[in-house]
Amino acid sequence: MALRSACSLLKHDEEGKECIEKIMKRLHALSYHMRSYFWLDFQQLNDVYRYKTEEYSHTAVNKFNVIPDSIPDWVFDFMPTRGGYFIGNVSPARMDFRWFALGNCIAILSSLATHEQAMAIMDLIEARWEELVGEMPLKIAYPAIESHEWRIVTGCDPKNTRWSYHNGGSWPVLLWLLTAACIKTGRPQIARKAIDLAESRLLKDGWPEYYDGKLGRYVGKQARKYQTWSIAGYLVAKMMLEDPSHLGMISLEEDRQMNPVLKRSSSWTC
Repeated sequence: MALRSACSLLKHDEEGKECIEKIMKRLHALSYHMRSYFWLDFQQLNDVYRYKTEEYSHTAVNKFNVIPDSIPDWVFDFMPTRGGYFIGNVSPARMDFRWFALGNCIAILSSLATHEQAMAIMDLIEARWEELVGEMPLKIAYPAIESHEWRIVTGCDPKNTRWSYHNGGSWPVLLWLLTAACIKTGRPQIARKAIDLAESRLLKDGWPEYYDGKLGRYVGKQARKYQTWSIAGYLVAKMMLEDPSHLGMISLEEDRQMNPVLKRSSSWTC
């Protein structure tokens, strides 16, 4: 999103064109990498599950040497037949399979996600509504990290116990991003359903910063009341649903130049 916004802001003089060329080169590489290696759907999950390990050379299918036994049990039940999402991270021998709402919504709005991927993300939200939305939109990450691992990952922040705060908490401020993604993909009914849920609680609960619990049922243990961004997120969501033309202020359409013919990396030699 930042790189594509920079392209639209730069002047098309000699200096600007040089920067734009560098940005486009970076965008091509980044888009290909994210769409290819961070995307997970039913077929890709099955492929990862069947990966062979210790492959070498440019012909390797398992490029990051991911160990299939490292796939957590929950992801097999979580993944619907129709649907998909960009996972949290890919690193040597390990993939972070968690769902992150903010990243996936921004992927749709920035057109990092292809049309097919964007529709699959929305399919996933519909299919896993209870897990990702529950009783208060929107779950910031899924699932929560449990046991002692959350202390290691979050720096022992006591707010980050399971299903709380940044560890699987539900954040009303994300409502506007969900709504924007719904409008862009032609699925406004999902946004209306989420807004109806939020309206049933937010005013009564004093506009909390976040909610806790697997379903987002409880006001967060340290949630601030009358949180400005919770109020703003709700208002922006309502305004966009009432006038979808507002989407143009925060969404970038797909750039056809971002779908080049795939070529072998220039760093690869025989």
